[in-house]
Amino acid sequence: MPIDTIARLVEGTLPDPDENGSGLLHVPTRSVVIADNLAGVEAELVLNLDLEPPYAVVSDPLTRGVLGKRVERALGSTGAVISVQLDHRPNADMFTANALIRQTTNANSLIAVGSGTINDLCKFAAARQKKHCAVFATAPSMNGYTSVNAAISEHGLKKSLATVAPDGVFMDLEVLANAPLRMIQSGLGDSVCRPTAQADWLLSHLIFNGVYRQAPFDLLADDEDALFAEPEALVSGNLEAMRRLARTLVLSGFGMTICGGSYPASQGEHLISHYLEMRSPPDWVAHFHGEQIAVTTCVMARLQEQILSGPRPWISPSAVTKSSLVDHFGNETGAACWNEFQPKRVNAQRAEQINSRLEQNWQEIQEAISKVAIAPDRIAATLSRAGAPVSFTDIGLSRDFFFNAVLHAREIRNRFTFLDLAADAGRLHVNNLL
Repeated sequence: MPIDTIARLVEGTLPDPDENGSGLLHVPTRSVVIADNLAGVEAELVLNLDLEPPYAVVSDPLTRGVLGKRVERALGSTGAVISVQLDHRPNADMFTANALIRQTTNANSLIAVGSGTINDLCKFAAARQKKHCAVFATAPSMNGYTSVNAAISEHGLKKSLATVAPDGVFMDLEVLANAPLRMIQSGLGDSVCRPTAQADWLLSHLIFNGVYRQAPFDLLADDEDALFAEPEALVSGNLEAMRRLARTLVLSGFGMTICGGSYPASQGEHLISHYLEMRSPPDWVAHFHGEQIAVTTCVMARLQEQILSGPRPWISPSAVTKSSLVDHFGNETGAACWNEFQPKRVNAQRAEQINSRLEQNWQEIQEAISKVAIAPDRIAATLSRAGAPVSFTDIGLSRDFFFNAVLHAREIRNRFTFLDLAADAGRLHVNNLL
């Protein structure tokens, strides 16, 4: 892709590949600035968006020290600033989101200073209050900066909830390059799931004739190649490598926005990760989202390769019931999972329909998905070269717990992936994936 891809996307002048170039792609974000250094221009960036003060500058103790104070000082001379400091490592849950809404009632605009959780909370709080927001990134740790959804836990279940799009996304590469190493590795982990997410979404499309778009993946192509070719540069402070990662994260978020959901960037690998957070052992020290995705992507890539290289699957009606979900997850979460799982549950009639489609088109499905896949060994090698985790042991989990995560992850969301295909075909052999 040309170097001005992001600028053309924001301007609305980039052709839409799903319309054979006859239409244009559009995103609601009005400004994306990725620069070596943004010191001294923070106020100008926000003023150019015409956001109405007072500004609620939202950070936590760490991100406030990294960049929040700087943003507060800059905006202080332009209008009233409300400093909102969340707890250390705040949770992306409904309790915290509602608290943030109360803390920002008197603000007209929200300015997030942080990465994944702070960004998600601010976008969600802005949406609930019909306000505008912008974000100053402090780490290249996830791909949700430009998306219009947020991963928020409610009643113990991780959900992807609608948010506003940030009017502006601002990335100081020197700040990002000085982020904790694990957060940089996390961003790489959240980026390498493109092939597994695309494979899952394409599988669902080819079986059920559902919506599928090529645009979000075309946006990522050139930067992804460079990331896979030189992952070591990311962790060595190389600003050009960091620029590629920042672009990838921004463009991945835009891909979700274009599609109206997280489909191009969140499939089976994210379901496993969500399960880890929902059912984590009490003594487990949670890892960054992208670190988990690095590990779960390796698992999904192995599963997809095994299914695609094997005989045609033959689906049987699903053995999952509301009772089995309640037994496994408990009453409240089990009932919520059943509401998610039931729409995709395979009964006898649906199994017959799926098997007919597989019988007629399995070779076509194999070939189409193999074209977008990346070999699991290459994914793992890319992560390892950057020092990122690749195994459940690298993120402090036991084999038994991770086994259950892979086995039950499909039960938490209405999204048909290779986990469903393998399970209902009796081929989800988890031990072979770990």
